[in-house]
Amino acid sequence: MPMGVKHYFRDGREHKGKYHKMPNGQLHSGAGHSASSKRLFHYGQLSKKAQAKARTDWKK
Repeated sequence: MPMGVKHYFRDGREHKGKYHKMPNGQLHSGAGHSASSKRLFHYGQLSKKAQAKARTDWKK
């Protein structure tokens, strides 16, 4: 993964922890897969509502 690329949960919250790549190419939270792993997204993959939330977090 390129350094400095932010990853987000579906609702627009930024993920700041470890992540792993699934065989299908999707990113998930956590160093390894578990039942609590959540799918991660890049900013451009988020809905408009989630992008708006992500932008508000940039100002913090």
